[in-house]
Amino acid sequence: MQDILQTIMATKHQELALLRARKPSLRQALLDSSTGIIAEFKRRSPSKGWISQQARPDVVPLSYQQNGATALSILTDQQYFGGHDDFIRTARQSGVTIPVLYKNFVIDELQVYEALLCGASAILLIAACLSRQECKRLIELAHALGLEVLLEMHAEHELEYAELDPDLCGINNRHLGSFVTDVDTSFRLAELLPKDAVKVSESGISNPQTVRELRQAGFSGFLIGETFMKTPDPGQALAQFVHQI
Repeated sequence: MQDILQTIMATKHQELALLRARKPSLRQALLDSSTGIIAEFKRRSPSKGWISQQARPDVVPLSYQQNGATALSILTDQQYFGGHDDFIRTARQSGVTIPVLYKNFVIDELQVYEALLCGASAILLIAACLSRQECKRLIELAHALGLEVLLEMHAEHELEYAELDPDLCGINNRHLGSFVTDVDTSFRLAELLPKDAVKVSESGISNPQTVRELRQAGFSGFLIGETFMKTPDPGQALAQFVHQI
């Protein structure tokens, strides 16, 4: 008769192996996609207040997937964006299988573990929030846990962070201090990033023509939230946007 404790321990090792296994790759999904849309589940904004207070994490993310999203970004910050870690768990339980970005202001290793446990594929790191050493440490931890990293930059002096080997380089068109948005930021900084970087343009994208122009400028991913979330049916809004691309 097999020892019960040995059986339990064997099961635990299997569970941990699954937990450590690399999740669906955000980087590869964007490289393989003809649209590259990262559709964002974002219920609230610090500058605009509630965008869609009743939006459900068991409905909208799955609808995004069904209507052509390459990947998802799910806000988990509660106080300023009305998000929660459980939103990613709920989205996964509803049937979401595409890559999911854990979007928060990640400044501590504990948050990387939270992203892993709730089912994210990648985490967002923001250069403006971290020293180079802090950023390097968090990237290394994420990679050790099988998570990818989208490293977000906004200004020329932050581009040196791209040397830290993130999986994707994001350019945020929104200044996080003033919340003013200017898509020209992506066009201006794109040519200054490493040639082999997988580039993602974030925020302020509301027109399919802008996506086409950004793709010509070398971007593979386009993170779009409010454009979809402010409509009665975000998934349908995404479908129409993808069709126009």
